[in-house]
Amino acid sequence: MTTHNDPTFREGQSTTGPPYFDGNEYPYWKTRMRIYLQALDYESWEIVNDGPFMPLTKNEVGEDIPKPLREWNELEKRNASLNSKAMNAIFCALDKKEFHRVSSCQTANEIWHKLEVVYEGTNQVKKSKISRSTRQYELFQMEQNETVYSMYTRFTDIVITLGALRKTFSNSEKIMKIIRSLPKEWRPKGTTIEEAKDLSILLIDDLIGSLIFYEEGLATERGNEEKKKSIALKAWKHESHEESELDEEEMDMLARRFRKFFKKSGERRKFKDLKN
Repeated sequence: MTTHNDPTFREGQSTTGPPYFDGNEYPYWKTRMRIYLQALDYESWEIVNDGPFMPLTKNEVGEDIPKPLREWNELEKRNASLNSKAMNAIFCALDKKEFHRVSSCQTANEIWHKLEVVYEGTNQVKKSKISRSTRQYELFQMEQNETVYSMYTRFTDIVITLGALRKTFSNSEKIMKIIRSLPKEWRPKGTTIEEAKDLSILLIDDLIGSLIFYEEGLATERGNEEKKKSIALKAWKHESHEESELDEEEMDMLARRFRKFFKKSGERRKFKDLKN
């Protein structure tokens, strides 16, 4: 039987089971869990996000007290059922340590809020994290020799972190940020996209696909340039080798001529003959 401790289960992206959480990568888990709850039942997500209102009634002295279950109306029963469904989904997503952390909570909203406080901090801490992550977003730049895929992964991590803290950006804002983050040699491509596309409707996936295609073109050009340089270098070495061989042949010929000359002269030639 497959369990949460099974690495194959943890690596998979199940469409039927909730995303697993063991205390790591909370912003990533929180985003996936929100989508899972919405897919499970959008009203369940509303119960998690806004919280169920406990049915109350008045006692003899006019104080609010929990309404007895037998007196609940149909809407109150439905909200209670949605709350139980959401609680079950969240509990099934947690490992043993995280489950014990929130096991005393009575509502899905209470569980969700407690995890937020543990991993995101109080409102003051959240503001500090938002400020830090926003600064990262504002200063974001694609690094030299970085691939488009790597750049987009870093960018997405920042956006997810801010999204978990309820700081979001529109699609056009993210597209403009990516275009403005491109290196200097990519600027013509960015300008072309801005002039040719309506950024208000351009999908970010289409932008990344276009940049990856451009990146592949640059890689091909660099490869061709390197190939031309390699061919030119080989040709130069070949010519230099031929010239070197020619020089050696000429030196051998001169040496033979000198040996032949001195052999014919022998001891009969005098200094004055050499002088003449």
